[in-house]
Amino acid sequence: MAPAVTKAVIPAAGLGTRFLPATKAVPKEMLPIVDTPTIQLVVDEAARAGIRDVVIINGRGKGAIEDHFDHAFELEHTLRSRGKTAEADALAAIAGLVRLHSIRQQRPAGLGHAVLCARPAIGEQPFAVLLGDDLIDDDGRPGIGQLVDVHAATGASAIAIMEVPAGQEHLYGVVAGDWDGGRLRIRELVEKPAPGTAPSRWAIVGRYVLTAAVWPLLEATRPGVGGEIQLTDALRGLAASADGLLGVQLVGTRHDAGDRMGYLRANLAYALRRPALREPVLALLRELLADPPGPR
Repeated sequence: MAPAVTKAVIPAAGLGTRFLPATKAVPKEMLPIVDTPTIQLVVDEAARAGIRDVVIINGRGKGAIEDHFDHAFELEHTLRSRGKTAEADALAAIAGLVRLHSIRQQRPAGLGHAVLCARPAIGEQPFAVLLGDDLIDDDGRPGIGQLVDVHAATGASAIAIMEVPAGQEHLYGVVAGDWDGGRLRIRELVEKPAPGTAPSRWAIVGRYVLTAAVWPLLEATRPGVGGEIQLTDALRGLAASADGLLGVQLVGTRHDAGDRMGYLRANLAYALRRPALREPVLALLRELLADPPGPR
């Protein structure tokens, strides 16, 4: 039986330039989906999958992330003194989701480098990687938990994949291989292929469960696309190994919260799932569609 996956890495050192000026002083990971920071939704997904230790790969100016997952004693005390016990309990629960560890990535050298920074905290056990820009809205088993289950059953590394529209392959890492029992045994990986050259339309989504075999592969990886150390290059080595690399189409809805339209869509989708907000949001949308504001 494969070892349990109890640790995860969340890279969070990016500059968030697509959301400037909002992210000039606020980490993009703290931008809210309705009223919950994006990164809290990702950490909650990990916690629901049984992960107990989360390693945040941080950068300068990202201290708010650590603060968010700590106790805010003054605020909790004030809420309780005003009789707002439920609100205080909800805030306290955030600090108990996982054990949070923070490691500084001192230079922006790519996703592969960010994951490698976590090696001292992860050790030689299998681990999860969750990208904060990708949200997986599920009705049952968390997205990363579905990959944990595949690893437990096979011992192989597993990554989430989705089929993207034709013409958008160049925006993603793309994989190809052989389907077996609803899983793709990956034979080929290409990071952001040039238009018209992608081996398939199956793209990597920001969820991974990796074995310790990835560490020497990452250390040997040289800068690739964009002059950065790409995780995809190391995954190519895992695909060629004896245990292999499996692609899994997750059950759930994926939202790209790292894109402005995807972020807006995620806010609407999560708001519509809340009973108290659904009808007011629908009414607001009908109002805006009936009399749309002019361009600014």
